Amino acid sequence: MQIEALISLAGYFILMMGIGLYAYKKSTDDVSGYMLGGRQLNPAVAALSAGASDMSGWMLMGLPGAIYSEGLGAAWIGIGLLIGAYFNYRLVAPRLRAYTEIAEDAITIPDFFEKRFKDKSRTLRVLSSVVIIIFFTLYTSAGVVSGGKLFEASFGMSYYVGLFVTAGVVVAYTLFGGFLAVSLTDFVQGVIMFIALVMVPITTLMVLNGPAPALEAVNQVNPHFTSLISGVTVMGVISAMAWGLGYFGQPHIIVRFMAIRTLKDVAVARWIGMSWMTVTLVGALATGLFGLAYIQSTAATIEDPETIFIYLSQILFHPFVGGFLLAAILAAIMSTISSQLLVSSSSLTEDFYKTFLRRNADQKELVLVGRISVLAVSLIAIGLAFDRSSTILSLVSNAWAGFGAAFGPIILLSLFWKDMTRAGAVAGMVTGALTVLFWIYAPVLAEGAALSSVIYEIVPGFIVCSAVAIGVSIATKSHNPHIQEEFKVVEDAIKHGHLPDPKDV
Repeated sequence: MQIEALISLAGYFILMMGIGLYAYKKSTDDVSGYMLGGRQLNPAVAALSAGASDMSGWMLMGLPGAIYSEGLGAAWIGIGLLIGAYFNYRLVAPRLRAYTEIAEDAITIPDFFEKRFKDKSRTLRVLSSVVIIIFFTLYTSAGVVSGGKLFEASFGMSYYVGLFVTAGVVVAYTLFGGFLAVSLTDFVQGVIMFIALVMVPITTLMVLNGPAPALEAVNQVNPHFTSLISGVTVMGVISAMAWGLGYFGQPHIIVRFMAIRTLKDVAVARWIGMSWMTVTLVGALATGLFGLAYIQSTAATIEDPETIFIYLSQILFHPFVGGFLLAAILAAIMSTISSQLLVSSSSLTEDFYKTFLRRNADQKELVLVGRISVLAVSLIAIGLAFDRSSTILSLVSNAWAGFGAAFGPIILLSLFWKDMTRAGAVAGMVTGALTVLFWIYAPVLAEGAALSSVIYEIVPGFIVCSAVAIGVSIATKSHNPHIQEEFKVVEDAIKHGHLPDPKDV
């Protein structure tokens, strides 16, 4: 069985490397091509790429495991994410696509902040890029750990062999193919995840002879598990739904919006992306619920609820298909690693090397530095992943809140409020991040418990960041005519549905 599954995985790896080679030949001659694919991403690739890089192994392991353990009450996180993703497409995508091109062709989020606020001090660029590099190095490390553990659990291989195989393939296609390779591989990985999350729950349901016996088996475990509201609290629902707020500040997701071909393509990408996300989220919920029913009906046992997808894929399918389904998990992990590697590389190249070391560097030099940055970040991440007992994974679980609270309100306000100032952006970013850290780590409750045990830290972080950014902007109001005119050009572009000729900006 292991041999057949490994053949399927080998085919998957070969496909990913082939896409990397195609992208290398297609569009990596300049830094815009390497970092943003020349802003020529078609809507389907943009949508599935954003979805795949967003969901990671959480979609195939974390969410089904939560449903398996807690029932449908754990689905509120998925509902919050679905709502957040919709508003991210609706509010952020079109304006960010327009603004980043109109604002002197900004190609990274820190670059956009600096050019949006005409920040000659470089404070915003440095602050935001430091946050990105630190958190994404940890994120990348967690993804590498997941790959190592997948190989260890599924094939009995050494954790370290799995670690290097996962990292090696991702680094190879990201390093050579850049943004286009990451986006195209993410598209393929998104398709694989879609197929897997349709196949597994439907097959499980067929084996259980339909919905009625499946739900009856779940009720035997716990009658509350089939209800969205039983056993959940108001604060619990708010905390779960608040995950959706994080979307507005995730650099590896919103960078896809910057690369879409045209403003009209944004609406197409939204419908493709939301359809993909709805089906896959429902599939993940059904995998957890029907997986519990299968275990109950067959009197089988699994040690870790988060492995229910792996268990079903190996028990219910031919080994070749089982290998394909394991590739879906690896696809989810690798799509996120590659996106985070590229965003980190972009920041190191554009926001540090070009800004502070070599302002006159030519395009080939910047692409080379970008590739070296991918390798450097990946090596640090692999080094961190060697310590299996480290707290990296717990840190990463809070990074979504950190990015969402530090960047989310700043992104939204910068896109919709022409009077927001540089000082407001800096103050909001710092206080948002500090609020999240305080909420997570300050032992202010009984027995040293943190405030995050009461409500998810993104809620206070998002509120504080927004309030401070607005208050400081009002106090430091500035009428920079260039900023005002640029904002008007963006408004006109959104109104008319197309970007102006660069010569007219």
